[in-house]
Amino acid sequence: MTSRLKIPRSVLVVIYTADLQVLMLERAGWPGFWQSVTGSIDHENEPLIETAAREVREETGIDARQYALEDWGIENRFEIFKQYVSRYADGVTHNQEHVFGLELPAVVLVQLDPAEHLRYEWLPWKEAAARTPSWTNRDAILLLPQKRGAGAS
Repeated sequence: MTSRLKIPRSVLVVIYTADLQVLMLERAGWPGFWQSVTGSIDHENEPLIETAAREVREETGIDARQYALEDWGIENRFEIFKQYVSRYADGVTHNQEHVFGLELPAVVLVQLDPAEHLRYEWLPWKEAAARTPSWTNRDAILLLPQKRGAGAS
């Protein structure tokens, strides 16, 4: 059986509410690792906005098309974790991540894929930023007040 190699281009989607509650997901393959929705493009021609909407649907059951899915115009380049580098072509060591935000009017129930995530929590934005070990995710969450134009503290 041949598995398809991942393409080193991905999305990070910070899902949040109008009062800056942030959805955080605990990874099934890495208990204790909390993050926002993430995922790689399926093929070279897949538009990033479609990747973001697809990953949100797959990981949470939320239809991003019903809400304000916004490309934040932020790209991060980071080293792929050693335990995952075998999923990519030989010699690939870094991933290019594109950041999106998805604002919901209020907290919603989430339908997790148990193969991907153990549980979820809605957290105040500062608490969510502190919870994730991912620097790219933390930095994106910390941008929420300015992205919303809110004076949150």
